[in-house]
Amino acid sequence: MSVTREYDLIIFGATGFTGQYVVEEVARIAEEENITWAVAGRNIEKIKVGLENVEKQTGKSLKDVGVIKADVGDLNSLNEMAKKGRIVLNCVGPYRFHGEAVVNACVKNGTNHLDISGEPQFLEKMQLDYHTAAKENNCYVVGACGFDSIPSDMGTVFLEQQFAGQVNTVEAYLNIKAEHGFHLNYGTWQSAIYGFACANELKPLRKKLFPQRLPVMEPKLKSRGVLHQNPIVKSWCLPFPGSDRSVVMRSQRYFYEKEKKRPIQMAVYFQCSSIIAAILTILSAVVFGLLASFKVGRSLLEKYPKVLSFGVFDHKGPTKKEIDGTSFVLTLVGKGWNEKLTEPTDAYSNKPEKELVVRVSGPELGYVTTPICMIQAALVLLREADKLPSEGGVYPPGAAFAKTSLINRLIKNGINFETGLRSSL
Repeated sequence: MSVTREYDLIIFGATGFTGQYVVEEVARIAEEENITWAVAGRNIEKIKVGLENVEKQTGKSLKDVGVIKADVGDLNSLNEMAKKGRIVLNCVGPYRFHGEAVVNACVKNGTNHLDISGEPQFLEKMQLDYHTAAKENNCYVVGACGFDSIPSDMGTVFLEQQFAGQVNTVEAYLNIKAEHGFHLNYGTWQSAIYGFACANELKPLRKKLFPQRLPVMEPKLKSRGVLHQNPIVKSWCLPFPGSDRSVVMRSQRYFYEKEKKRPIQMAVYFQCSSIIAAILTILSAVVFGLLASFKVGRSLLEKYPKVLSFGVFDHKGPTKKEIDGTSFVLTLVGKGWNEKLTEPTDAYSNKPEKELVVRVSGPELGYVTTPICMIQAALVLLREADKLPSEGGVYPPGAAFAKTSLINRLIKNGINFETGLRSSL
């Protein structure tokens, strides 16, 4: 962190679909935040055209922005890139295929690394393989710094801060509002295909990463099944298959091991607009799961994303109109007790007695909220290293940023964290 570097931030993958929005966000805040930055990728001409487009979009002069040639297939170029920056913002996915080489170069050169991965296998493998080296080289590798999974992880941190007592369970409900249709780009689709296809990697990976299981907390959080109607969010809900729960639980493990804090239990659900929409979602998930489980099926999913995702994913990504008309609300419902016990494993003699509802809300999740989350996390890493874990390493965002100003920064940038209903159970 103290080493003098040419740039504060380097955006790697600046010409990718998400990367270009990260570049726009940095362009908007760079002067105010007084940071030096560069963009990196394998095609210099394409990067320069991208910067010209961002100049037109933002009205900001980008003539002093650095341009670096770097390619995941050229390890020397990644090392040279890493040496020039304090933080690399890695936007090149799917991370399963392209992420590790960048992490390796950053850790080797003592450079901090943030990504926006929503791939549990990648995130947990990086913690298993690079935590010790990052600790020795005093650098921070923080994954899942986009919509996956800052709203849920920092939302859980916020709920626990506001609860005034001991939280036992958190149930989160994601609602996506899309006035002009909802659309994501092909890279996210490809990550989902291979995340599902290789889900069997997670169990042995987690046995190595976490040889000791977290203690069992009582009362246990019961599953609400495949489909349920929830009175708090007033909609039909399905289990959410994203990375949020796994990221939150890694933060909870950190707090338990380092701060002797009782870990919460968590479940995450996705809200549907109607029972018909919920049934159609289940049917499409079944088709996706069947196809993703064998090679030919995966080829079909990759070849025909728009058809087989029922219009949600394609190579073009969303239009500006779609992005402007999309927003999200993540409702977190925490239940627990008024008083904390002395030890994290102490058992309560009574049932949970209070409930707190927290809402995290913001603009379009993939290409507006994600860049805001990533950039504000990077600025916190630059400015508040003394409030991060005392040693470098590989961390989820909640563990890394719980004691920083990240939540306040996000609120100032249009991602709201609000307390709602408090009630006795």
